[in-house]
Amino acid sequence: VEWSSNERSTITSLWGKINNAEIGQVALARVLIVYPWTQRYFGQFGDLSSIAAISGNPKVAAHGKVVLDGVEKAVKNLDSIKATYTKLSQLHSDTLNVDPDNFKLLGDCLTIVLSAKFGAEFTPAVQAVWQKFLSCVISALSRQYF
Repeated sequence: VEWSSNERSTITSLWGKINNAEIGQVALARVLIVYPWTQRYFGQFGDLSSIAAISGNPKVAAHGKVVLDGVEKAVKNLDSIKATYTKLSQLHSDTLNVDPDNFKLLGDCLTIVLSAKFGAEFTPAVQAVWQKFLSCVISALSRQYF
């Protein structure tokens, strides 16, 4: 993937405003609430029986931060996203058996959370760059499956 200097700047600028723990928790909780079948991958997280239970679950919060820390690796390695995610793709495919469609669901929820958080600052132009970036992340995570 080719990144223009404007795209690089947009991604790093947006990322610099993101609190991984806060945004990660909200985005992962949203996935688990909106797409309840994704909960099957998180059986060890305890109570996921309601919106309140999911939103207040410390394991959801902790894993949400892990997810965003993983996305941050892509931000820091824009020129080698696929290589950066090789082991993570293998883990999700071979060990965790996560359906790769779930990466897209998480990306969509993350975009919604960022839009809500940043409002007018999350312009269509910023979103276009963000979507390009997320497409690369999702492709890299899904690579092991195909």
